[in-house]
Order: sequence, then C-alpha cells, then structure tokens
Amino acid sequence: MGPLQGIKVLDLSRILAGPWATQVLADFGAEVWKVERPNAGDDTRKWGPPFLQDEQGNDTNEAAYYLSANRGKHSVTIDITSPQGQQLIHQLAAKADIVVENFKVGSLKKYGLDYQSMKAVNPSIIYCSITGFGQTGPDSKRAGYDAMIQAMGGLMSLTGLPEGQPGAGPQKVGVAVVDIMTGMYAVSGILAALYHRNTTGIGQYIDLALLDTQVSCLANQGMNYLVGNDVPTSQGTAHPNIVPYQAFTTDDGYIMLAVGNDTQFQHCCQALALPELAMDGRFITNQLRVANRQQLIPLLNAALSQHPLDYWLAALNKAGVPCGPINTLDRVYAEPQVQHREMVMELSHANTSKVMQVANPIKFSETKVEYKKAPPILGEDTSNILTNQLGLSAEQLHKLKKQNII
Repeated sequence: MGPLQGIKVLDLSRILAGPWATQVLADFGAEVWKVERPNAGDDTRKWGPPFLQDEQGNDTNEAAYYLSANRGKHSVTIDITSPQGQQLIHQLAAKADIVVENFKVGSLKKYGLDYQSMKAVNPSIIYCSITGFGQTGPDSKRAGYDAMIQAMGGLMSLTGLPEGQPGAGPQKVGVAVVDIMTGMYAVSGILAALYHRNTTGIGQYIDLALLDTQVSCLANQGMNYLVGNDVPTSQGTAHPNIVPYQAFTTDDGYIMLAVGNDTQFQHCCQALALPELAMDGRFITNQLRVANRQQLIPLLNAALSQHPLDYWLAALNKAGVPCGPINTLDRVYAEPQVQHREMVMELSHANTSKVMQVANPIKFSETKVEYKKAPPILGEDTSNILTNQLGLSAEQLHKLKKQNII
C-alpha cells in the first residue's frame, strides 16, 4: 500500500517532464490514467532505437525512452479534439484528484480541458500545467524543450571544459535534467497542494515552467553571481567553491575527488603521501585552496598518476576521503552498492516476458514502493478504465471505437 493509495491522477502529459512526475506519483501508489492519442500515443513511444524486443528478438513499438517514464500507468486512448472525447475527459476529471498536462499555453482551452473547465466539473481538482516558459510573460506562447532551456537558463554556460582548453565550449548535460527536475518540482507542488486540499477542501492550479526550474536549479552558481557579481564560467569537472573537487588522472583511468572540508583535505594529503601540503600556508583552508588551485592541482595530479585507479580507491576510502570512479553505465549497474539497493528490477510486460526498470530511489519504512505495472502498451487499459470508472457498456465502447474516439 503506497502512501498515495486511493489518489487518482488524470495524466494528459507526454514526452518527459509530465510523465516523469506522474510515474513518481504511480510509484507512490496513485492510480494514473495516461490519456493518449488513438493509434499514435505518446511521441516517445517511437523515440528509438533502442526498442524493447519481444521474446523472438523483434523490435516492439516501445522505445527505451518511453519505458523510462511511464511505469505504473494505465494507457487510455481518447481523441481529445472530439466533443465525445472531451466529455469522457470531463467524466474522468470528475473522479480524479489531480490533472497533469504539458500542452502549450492556451491549447487545451479550445477543447474545454483547461483548469477552469475542469474545475467546473470538479471544484477540488489539483491541476498542474507544465510549459516551457509558464502561463505569463513575453515568452509564454513559445514551445520549450530541455536542451534549449539548458542553454537559455545558463546551465550550458557552466558545463564543459574551461575556455582556452582543447574542446572547450558550451555543453549540455547528458540527460534531460531540466525536464526531470521540473517533473520532481511538479511532484512536490502537487503533494503540497494535495495536503492543502485535504486540509481545506480547496483545490488549486499549479503553473510550472521549465525555464523557472532551470533558473532555480542554478543553486550555488546562481548565488555566486548574485553575491559576487562575477559571471561563473565552465570549469570542466572542477568546482567553483571547493578545492580539490574534480577529476584527476590515475595510472590507468580517472578518479573523482570530492574533498569537502579541511579535515578531509588533511586525510587526502596523508593518503597521497603528501603530508606537507596539509600544512602549506597556501592550502590550509578551503578559501586558500580555491585562491591557489592552479598551484595545488598539478601537485595532486602528479601523485595520483603514480598508481592505478583501484589502488587509490582503496587508499582514499580507507582514509575517509570521498572519491569514486567515473563509471560508464555498464559499470554503474554492476556496482555492488547499486545492486544491493535494488536499483534495477524487472516487470512483466504485455509484449515480452520482462522489461528492465530503474527503481524509484525513495525507501519508505511503512508505505513501501510497489511496482504493480510495467509501462503500458498503447490503449491497453482503455476498455477497463472507461468501464470501471465511467460505467460504459461494451456496446458504447464498440461505438466509440468505430468512430475513432477511443
């Protein structure tokens, strides 16, 4: 029994930010009705290769991208552009607690599926809209995608090798972090609104923008600029405020050091057989190490290059110095700690025997996350949901299918 058992979510979102949020809600026990276009579905179903393969080794219509963000949901195909489809959505909204959508600003109003229309059929509904730029402002009508928001929101200016080094220039992060963080902000906003509704009986509208999320997630770098009035730049793997906190070269690979305080630096110097550095007036405090990083880093790199990665991982871990290998994904999933934490699991799937999934990282003590359903094939739950939730008969369903409404 997940903590959101009994909560119903009407999911009108697609691609990543919205589906990521509703997958988390499903992991927490909510019943999620994923509304998709008949005969087409979520765009990400076709964003491959790779695609899930059936037991004969043939590609199915389920791309890995889609499988990453739609676990635990019920796929219901409804044509929202038709009056009959809109009526079905209203009927589902009347039974739902939460609506999540990520259409362009104003797109759903013409179909009568905007917040005011949904509120009319369910006054206590919590309605979360996710857009690129928000519901207001000069850019509100523009479409927004993760990579362009990483660029506009400053993240790409902070990512990549420093200017002057070969290969320098802006870089995007290797996963769609703006979409994912927006999805997580959506979850926290929805849960806050749900608590408020359960306390007061009053639902509300949530306006969430990718650009706002990216600006908020500039974190210490944003404050570095606001406080110091200097524009931060890319520093590769190095940290602007902590030294040593970056990747170093060993005899056979790379190691990431994350030395977070002066005591850890002292332990690091001992492990590297460089105890004199811990007492060097240039490096005694983090503030001094940041100021004198150009003198310190070559000294550390020279020491680390003398032995292989595994040697340093053992020595530094024994000394209590935070460090780790720079793993490729095959090594990530082979990590004993990742396996112990059961971060990879399998679910039964309609198109094949099993589909691999990356688990939710939250470990509840009392309301454990239960994975009840693989990412659904297109429309696999349409008949069940419309019958069980709205009471439609087999004859009514047949008629709607003939009209391509479901």
